[in-house]
Amino acid sequence: MSAARRGTHRRTGRTTPVAVSVMAALAIVVFSVPLLALMVRVPWSDIEDVVTSSASRDALALSLLTSVCATVCAAMLGLPLAWVLARTAMPGRSIVRAVCTLSMVMPPVVAGVALLAALGRRGLVGELLDDWFGVRLPFTTPAVVIAQVFVAMPFFVLTVESALRGTDRTVEDAARTLGASPAYVMRRVTLPAVRPAIVAGLVLTWARALGEFGATVTFAGNFPGTTRTLPVATYLALESDVDEALLMAMVLVVVSFIVLVSLRDRWTGALGGAR
Repeated sequence: MSAARRGTHRRTGRTTPVAVSVMAALAIVVFSVPLLALMVRVPWSDIEDVVTSSASRDALALSLLTSVCATVCAAMLGLPLAWVLARTAMPGRSIVRAVCTLSMVMPPVVAGVALLAALGRRGLVGELLDDWFGVRLPFTTPAVVIAQVFVAMPFFVLTVESALRGTDRTVEDAARTLGASPAYVMRRVTLPAVRPAIVAGLVLTWARALGEFGATVTFAGNFPGTTRTLPVATYLALESDVDEALLMAMVLVVVSFIVLVSLRDRWTGALGGAR
């Protein structure tokens, strides 16, 4: 085969089929048109009034606080869970994984109802907390964090578990052969190897927690300064002031976009490595 034909063959092999390009363009349109419409409809001249209003500031501050707390809790609970799912031969592991990630796909309102059934004043656990300790979780700020953890932690668990399954255990085995304890191997060998996946899981978990609405409003309610997060405030604003709702929605989009873009190389690389 001549050099010219080989070059043509290589170029042809890298050419994307027309049908694939068309469908990819259609997918881009599906994602971009709603965001473009939001940007066009936003009354930018009023953005200072909305952003600086006490209601918007309180809702945004509460959203940022609770989403960060939820992400920390998800990491503390999700990392050991991901390790057990990836590295132990526990019976019924597939069932445990399904149960622990079910909240990721169930309707958010159903998640909120489930939390009420478990932690409400007459819930399975909530009644004991109320009777024994006088603790009432629903319609409080901790309830917001609990709702966010419940729906967002599966993103962290699945991402880190996939990375743990895909790591090369040769280095771990070598460290054990040299006398390293299991805890030392985990801390100094395994976790650094899956650090990009951990960062990816944290970013995805935070983004999901920041945008949580259904489970939050069902389990935590809508109390200004206590449980009214920015997604809840945005929904309520639709009933009285559409322009304000558009501005609040734009604030959420901008915050999420900045974080995702700034960490793009970390979380996309981690997801690629996890595969």
